[in-house]
Amino acid sequence: MGRYLSSIIFMSGILLFVSCGNVKNEGKNKIEELIQQMTLEEKVGQMTNIGLTAVCKGPFWSNADSLEIDIEKLNKLILKYHIGSIQNKGKYPPTKEEWYNIISQIQDFTLEKSRLKIPILFGNDGVHGANYTASSTLFPHQIACAATWNAKHAEKMGEITAYEMRASSIPWNYAPVLDISLQPLWGRIFETFGEDTYLTTQMTNSFIKGSQGNSLSDNTKAAVCLKHFIGYGNPNNGKDRGTANIVENELRQYYLPPFEEGIRSGAKTIMINSGSVNGIPGLVNHHLITDLLKGELEFHGFVISDWDDLTKLVYAHNVAKDNKEAAKLAVLAGMDMCMVPYNESFAIDIVELVKQGEIPIERIDDAVRRILKVKFELGLFEKPYTSPEQYPLFASEEFSNASYEAAKECITLLKNENETLPIDKTKKILVCGPTANSINFLNGAWSRTWSGQEENYNDTNKATILDAIIEKAGKNNVHYGQGTSFTEDINIDSTVFLSQECDIIIACIGEKPATEKPSDIEELELSEVQLKLIKNLAATGKPIVLLLLEGRPRIIREIEVLSKAIIMAYLPGQEGGKAIADLLFGDCNPSGRLPYTYPRYSGSILKYNYKGMDAMDKEFSLGGFNPQYEFGEGLSYTSFEYSEPTLSDSIFSKGDTITIEVEITNTGEIFGKEVIQLYTRDHFATISPDIKRLARFKKIGLKAGESKSIKFKLSTDDFAFVGTDNKWITEPGEFSILIGGRPSELQTKSFFLK
Repeated sequence: MGRYLSSIIFMSGILLFVSCGNVKNEGKNKIEELIQQMTLEEKVGQMTNIGLTAVCKGPFWSNADSLEIDIEKLNKLILKYHIGSIQNKGKYPPTKEEWYNIISQIQDFTLEKSRLKIPILFGNDGVHGANYTASSTLFPHQIACAATWNAKHAEKMGEITAYEMRASSIPWNYAPVLDISLQPLWGRIFETFGEDTYLTTQMTNSFIKGSQGNSLSDNTKAAVCLKHFIGYGNPNNGKDRGTANIVENELRQYYLPPFEEGIRSGAKTIMINSGSVNGIPGLVNHHLITDLLKGELEFHGFVISDWDDLTKLVYAHNVAKDNKEAAKLAVLAGMDMCMVPYNESFAIDIVELVKQGEIPIERIDDAVRRILKVKFELGLFEKPYTSPEQYPLFASEEFSNASYEAAKECITLLKNENETLPIDKTKKILVCGPTANSINFLNGAWSRTWSGQEENYNDTNKATILDAIIEKAGKNNVHYGQGTSFTEDINIDSTVFLSQECDIIIACIGEKPATEKPSDIEELELSEVQLKLIKNLAATGKPIVLLLLEGRPRIIREIEVLSKAIIMAYLPGQEGGKAIADLLFGDCNPSGRLPYTYPRYSGSILKYNYKGMDAMDKEFSLGGFNPQYEFGEGLSYTSFEYSEPTLSDSIFSKGDTITIEVEITNTGEIFGKEVIQLYTRDHFATISPDIKRLARFKKIGLKAGESKSIKFKLSTDDFAFVGTDNKWITEPGEFSILIGGRPSELQTKSFFLK
């Protein structure tokens, strides 16, 4: 039976249950009618999410470079156990046409064979593009997107990612990551929007707007999955999935707002923290999932576990004696869908638990109701998959340009002694270092494969840093020596010898792509062999441009002084080589700003909004806050001058609007983009206040000599904090506004709040 014929049969067979785009009214009734018809087994099947290879031929972890659906496995998992959701891929990234064949086979089978013909919800990790589809557009990772300080890039990334995932028949994206990252040892910082709550919140809003648009029934839009609720990004030991100790008022003030914004912006699904907060694993934390998320925040979407997290409750968290008890604890805590992902065991256990009276049927119905709501909103009952031919912009030049623009704006110039940059294209250049000549180190993890290390699946038409520099300066002006890998001396001596023929050295260093547990490290210092390369090159006296490609800040204290210029490129994506070269040679002007504090020492980690006592130096001159570079730091090839800021008044009452105005002038000779950063400071409070807190920002472009006046409006709520009673409060007293383009050049205006 043909695919479209099956859809016609499906439509005529359960017409009563087809959404007409009005889920809030008519669709709600259809969901309730459908739930009434479902058996317990069918309901629990909807709560079960399995891995794609569980329904493919061969073992689950197959090394095959192709995927073939196994009808016997489909019969078992779809018809017997009524599995309602599938995710992920196999070893390799399928093309959009392969995705269509895979998903349409699964959907057609489900619609033809199953009793109630409820479509499968297919999900995947599209964390910086539709990265598990071959040839798709790969954007800078979230940390680099945050470094643009321009939320329009987050919106565009969300929009294009959704489009290319839908071109692959995948309507559900496990992104964005909203974890606030305060622990640089944690390897997944690159997947976040950085250490600041407000910056993350603004990027979140824009990403969701781009991804979900006005209606998920639009076949160019995809449902997002906010992750990882909550506290995942701040493990005590810096290891992935580690324990975080966070008192609730701090959790609400610093970690919760991005999720609140995501819910307000219409997020449909949320993934739960694999680790624990205050000793309670995220997956069984009834207070956080049911009381806070679903109750207080009124989240009406569904909650899903992360990969195989039920078993971790048994063998790692040690809060359940076996998987069945783990399933019970998680469902009662509020989990709606379980990422099993290997088999049907969860479905079997939940059916037994309900029959034994251990889980009330009302909890099951609530979970299924939430899941079906998302399926209806996505239009899956009407169109369970999409034809790749309907997406002509897939991997287009237009999309590549969007990725390039984001990469260009994220790259952050941290040092430029004696105007070393930009480089004259006639200069003789040595390019070296382990990250200089591979697309993998531009893209990072979650790029075609989970680790992002496999070269077989790279897009061969994309330029490495070396390629892009040669394109700019000409082959005769560029020498290349790798120098080192991340762990071994490859040819340091010969690379140093090559530098004698050159005028300037571009040294590309950093870290190997990795995520989750493989990204765990023991120290922030760069490998000794990379430091050796820079030190030996510095001994030649030639100027060094240090180019950092790294997912998190690695310690550069010893080699910072040896470098004339330093560029943080983060993980800028597949257009990153071109963007870096344009910046090096002055064809674009750097405008990125750090989205996290860059530490000077591994043992001295403070976020920018630390408490005064954390860096007390008045009495003992300890200088407790001494980073290599501050949050918000970044240089330009031009210069900007700020007028003295003005406030609309000097005394305000609660509920008033505070207006701050400042004029910015480009006093240099070229066009440049400036990030105006506005911070607040509470001078005294019943809970020790942050030394400063980002409240607003705006990125503007100015021609040479051009001036522009910028206004910001704040409410008195922008000066609130969460008290020990876990409620927001704004206390009267003295406050300051700090405004400027760099953390070392902020101007201050004070006022009083009655």
